[in-house]
Amino acid sequence: MILLRHGQSQFNLHFHATGVDPGIVDAPLTPLGHEQAEAAARALAAQGLQRILCSPLTRALQTAAPIADRLDLPVLVTPAVRERRGASCDIGTCRTDLALAWPHLDLAHLDEVWWQGEGEADEEADDVFAARTDAFRAGMAADPDWAHTLVVCHWGFIAAVTGRNLANCEWVRCRMDAGGRLVAVEE
Repeated sequence: MILLRHGQSQFNLHFHATGVDPGIVDAPLTPLGHEQAEAAARALAAQGLQRILCSPLTRALQTAAPIADRLDLPVLVTPAVRERRGASCDIGTCRTDLALAWPHLDLAHLDEVWWQGEGEADEEADDVFAARTDAFRAGMAADPDWAHTLVVCHWGFIAAVTGRNLANCEWVRCRMDAGGRLVAVEE
């Protein structure tokens, strides 16, 4: 399995320059982010991928699109791999509007407000986030196709699952250890 962080977003550009949340909800990619996604599509073409899982946040969907086109694979959207909600960019776009923007994607399984769990306030609680990442790991361990899966997701999610901090459009290959846990592979 490969975990790919999305390309540079408008939020990343402004936040890295100022250290202040710029208030950009569901931040799209910058032109550089689109270039990064195209480069990732070229680099990932020979990796034997057979499935793409993707966060429903716009920056992840925009990153996955050229990869899906190049590999001729559908994008399976899952909120399980969304970013931990802690900044404006982690507030998503409602399912209805996502469906208008991405009519070829199956979004019927998403709640209308899919980025906020039941009873959550401004940020996703530590235990809720940990349970979500643990459930992802367990689901992948039980999935016969895990080894050929690309997951287009986010910095915090990848850090929680692998302990690795990735830059925009960097990826990490993972394997299952003897205990059925995902671990990052050093390349």
